Amino acid sequence: MTQPDDFGFGTQIRKSPFFNATVRWGAQGFSVYNHMYIPRDFGDPEQNFWNLVNDAILCDVAVERQVEITGPDAAKFTQMLTPRDLSKMAVGQCKYILITNADGGILNDPILLRLAENHFWISLADSDVLLWAQGVAVNSGLDVTIREPDVSPLQLQGPKSGEIMRALFGDSIMDLKYYWLREVELDGIPLIVSRTGWSSELGYELYLRDSAHGDALWERIMAEGMPFGLKPGHTSSIRRIEGGMLSYHADADINTNPFELGFDRLVNLDMDAEFIGKKALARIKEEGVSRKQVGLVIDTAPLKGPNTTFWALNHCGVSVGKVTSAVYSPRLEKNIALAMVTVDAAELGTELEVITASGPARAQVVEVPFYDPKKSLAAA
Repeated sequence: MTQPDDFGFGTQIRKSPFFNATVRWGAQGFSVYNHMYIPRDFGDPEQNFWNLVNDAILCDVAVERQVEITGPDAAKFTQMLTPRDLSKMAVGQCKYILITNADGGILNDPILLRLAENHFWISLADSDVLLWAQGVAVNSGLDVTIREPDVSPLQLQGPKSGEIMRALFGDSIMDLKYYWLREVELDGIPLIVSRTGWSSELGYELYLRDSAHGDALWERIMAEGMPFGLKPGHTSSIRRIEGGMLSYHADADINTNPFELGFDRLVNLDMDAEFIGKKALARIKEEGVSRKQVGLVIDTAPLKGPNTTFWALNHCGVSVGKVTSAVYSPRLEKNIALAMVTVDAAELGTELEVITASGPARAQVVEVPFYDPKKSLAAA
């Protein structure tokens, strides 16, 4: 078996504090995300999906790097970065936000955590927001410090995750509400724990605040969780597409604006605060969008795995967009997909032709999310 020290392309791609543990526990393949390795293969991805939705999985997501914003003007500066109104965000709260550029394009769709009055973490999707934030700060005239702290998250996700958290932290952890955080310790290991995750299931993220404890934390959680059916795993493409969750660079990028994704609720053009992209987003809203994200059911044999290229979409022989993420859902027994299409092809029930890797197939526009649309599992 390849040893952890032998794996990789050199020191320019970073390894997480949990890397060696994931290899010991069966990680067979990795990809690169935010300049770090992320485990993507613990065997059968369908079995990983069932482990997630029936019991629980532990995922190394240290690639969710944190941009830390501190200083007297931290709150004002953080609001500059996002069109979501943060004026009522409490200490201890988390919010899903968009970070936009001057043209209204999406640079990232992270989770924002407020640890103190003037202390924020932006928990990133896959793009270099640390550099963006530091660049914005240079000429902002605001008193802030922008840095990447020694913080590495794990995701504990699935219906048994609450019971595992109770076993680790005691009954008090069960009071933690959806999209809130708490500062805790486990065997002297400093953590921030939040009721968040990239699975649409009940779940928690455990933000390790000292990388020296990575191995010990992983082993402690696995040991406590195994009686509940906990398995090592990786973020599930099947479950996140079922839940209509975006993957940055696939379903959204710098050329995508919030209104194309139906994220009007994440844009407040009426607030007094100025944010980057406010004028552009006001113009886009007034003019309307020319394309929209939709859900699709693709009528073909079960897909062997997620798409690795964007698949073209046609309507009446005319190109109307592309499939951005597609996968077979064994629970729904359907091929499901997220797509970006012209507005005239976005109406529910519209029949489209998709050019898959194995040839043309029929597809129909349907509602998203495909499963548990009110997020009742995650918010329980």
